[in-house]
Amino acid sequence: MASHNDAEPVARGTIPTMKQSWADLFRWRQRVSITNENGEVTTEWQSPEPLKNPISLLMQLSARDWLFFIVGLLAWTADAFDFHALSIQTVKLADFYDTSKTNITTAITLTLLLRSVGAAFFGLAGDKFGRKWPMVVNMIVLGLLQIATIYSTTFQQFLAVRSLFGLFMGGVYGNAIAMALENCPVNARGLMSGILQQGYSFGYVLAACANLGVGGATETWKTVFWIAAGFSIAVGLVRICFPESQQFLAAKRSGKPKVTPAAFWHETRLMLAKEWRMCIYCIILMTWFNYYSHTSQDSYTTFLLTQKEFKNAAASRGSILMKVGACVGGTIIGYLSQFVGRRRAMVGAALISACLIPAWILPKGERSLSASGFFMQFFVQGAWGVIPIHLNELSPPAFRSSFPGITYQLGNMISSPSAQIVNAIAESHFITGLSGDPVEAYGPTMGIATAIIALGIAVTAALGPEKKGSRFETTAPAGAEVVRANDPEAGSDSDGHLEKKAEMQVERA
Repeated sequence: MASHNDAEPVARGTIPTMKQSWADLFRWRQRVSITNENGEVTTEWQSPEPLKNPISLLMQLSARDWLFFIVGLLAWTADAFDFHALSIQTVKLADFYDTSKTNITTAITLTLLLRSVGAAFFGLAGDKFGRKWPMVVNMIVLGLLQIATIYSTTFQQFLAVRSLFGLFMGGVYGNAIAMALENCPVNARGLMSGILQQGYSFGYVLAACANLGVGGATETWKTVFWIAAGFSIAVGLVRICFPESQQFLAAKRSGKPKVTPAAFWHETRLMLAKEWRMCIYCIILMTWFNYYSHTSQDSYTTFLLTQKEFKNAAASRGSILMKVGACVGGTIIGYLSQFVGRRRAMVGAALISACLIPAWILPKGERSLSASGFFMQFFVQGAWGVIPIHLNELSPPAFRSSFPGITYQLGNMISSPSAQIVNAIAESHFITGLSGDPVEAYGPTMGIATAIIALGIAVTAALGPEKKGSRFETTAPAGAEVVRANDPEAGSDSDGHLEKKAEMQVERA
């Protein structure tokens, strides 16, 4: 049983919150705000619950919970496969379109820029209409756009299709993590968050395996895109076969009245007016994190091919092992965040990854580079493994589909030039390669940038809020509260909604 002691109330305002968050980072016990059935709020220190056997945590999920989790994981994996089908084939695409690698990464920049637009549209659609059909549309259109990329005969057509691809790619993340995590037991969320986030790394592994399988010939990039198209369309068709999220349906029933567009947008405006500081903080955090992953991974295959002078097969094997480390690290550190806290897990992983940078870029052989790449991404994606549940817990409860997706994709938009910046700097600076000839300086560029970003993440997370264990299971859909306020009959307790709202809610500050 966790021990409790009275604590000071949660700080209000930006500077007081930063001071309190910094001090709390060095306290083992966590500051918890508790609201009782009478609406009275008290704050106390609670010791973290002991770590539980991960197998027992997995067994807490019902068959239906697993169904929704797996579908969300597959959607996020397919989304990552689609994206990395381009990033790991930059050299092939540069040869195919007879242009520079920096110009090819313009497509990555455009994709990331426009993902925020798709995140806003499909995230809000997911909060209003449910998780099912926005995801179905997302996945099928993504597959069709992969096919359109294959038939782009000019570089201008290629850029136009990848821009449109970004719009639909942006809608996947928010709906996927909301559907996958909203029914998870509270004490299993850290573990499931870590597993879910590694869908992104697993998508990279699958794309790298496809690239390894098709070989290094220029035209083979199209085969990888055909595989990506089939994967995305298949996930969309599978999602059609399963019902809407039970949590969303239960919350909608508890809201009772039909949520009108006017009520939905009214509550959205109220949320933004109240939570604007949290919105800005999450966007800043996600900007750092997106720079973190894209800088350390998008040009890694190019780094092995150019600076280390690997063949396509060796570079693909190195990339695969790197992202296997990401899958393992994200799962383990996400699980540990349930015990050590979300912010401590992120800060620790970021600082360790910064210390590993020399071992990540200096070795010469395939085995040593693969080993250091494994451990580097273990901690890079280890920090990322905390993000899905951390964003869900920081989100206003009625906006758990739109808020994580929009803040994540706005961070993506700001960090969108990351791969292009790395390629531009590397292609304009040269170091001596293994053969004695000048080669593009990808290693130093990626190493310096990643060190700066890792320190930025550590500082931002250390000074930011944490709400580990937030209770959001009974929250009505966005707009329902506005309708209830205008309709006294809508507030009846026939479905037990008021009784549920009166239950004790725990919210970490």
